[in-house]
Amino acid sequence: MKTKLKELRTQAKLTQQQLADLVHVSARTIISIEKEQYSPSLMLAYRLAVVFGVTVEELCCLKENKEQEDRQYEDL
Repeated sequence: MKTKLKELRTQAKLTQQQLADLVHVSARTIISIEKEQYSPSLMLAYRLAVVFGVTVEELCCLKENKEQEDRQYEDL
């Protein structure tokens, strides 16, 4: 799932480890989310959104991800 995590983290001048510490996960989890290899749980997405002062919808690009998923289903 695409997110704005890396963009928001770099704007905030946080390292992956610093962000991980703020939301109580490992740096590996942050790295995996940024590489779109892992989708955060709802609670983790909420914690991340709170850190950056954005909505979960904005953080996780939900509209864009939904549209992409809808296109995949149309192709079936």
